[in-house]
Amino acid sequence: MSKIKKFSGSFRYTQWDPCLIIFQIVAMQSVMYLSLSLLVAIMQDLTGSTRTLDHLFEYHELHIVDNEGRAVILAFVFNAVIGAFALWMIVGRTKLCLDFSCTYHGLHLIACWYYNGSFPTTFSWWTLNIACGAIMCVAGEFLCLRTELQAIPLSNIGAKVDL
Repeated sequence: MSKIKKFSGSFRYTQWDPCLIIFQIVAMQSVMYLSLSLLVAIMQDLTGSTRTLDHLFEYHELHIVDNEGRAVILAFVFNAVIGAFALWMIVGRTKLCLDFSCTYHGLHLIACWYYNGSFPTTFSWWTLNIACGAIMCVAGEFLCLRTELQAIPLSNIGAKVDL
């Protein structure tokens, strides 16, 4: 009786699993920083600048004055699209895309704050991170929703079932 009660009233059986959530957060952070590092390294090679962690965490590096700053901004935007695919592959739930997108960007805020020794105050840093968070969340929700709304195959059911 208790098993039937757990399944009733919802499409999918969901149970709060903190270990799964923590591993998903760690996986998302790892994928996002790995892809951001690779994208920034590619952009630095294209612009001829030196490779440094400042491009990932230093909020003063995000500017549109020269090609180096524009390349870093472009790497962050491409990384948001990669993040949407990571949400789709790792999380896979439309309802959780906003949570994981905000978690990634919140932890990135803390990392930047620690790296710089001061709270990020530049308009360009905040604008870029809010825009990237929105891109990551909306695109991830779109991908997850397409998967969740796929038709359920009924080929396993016998031929004498009246639909």
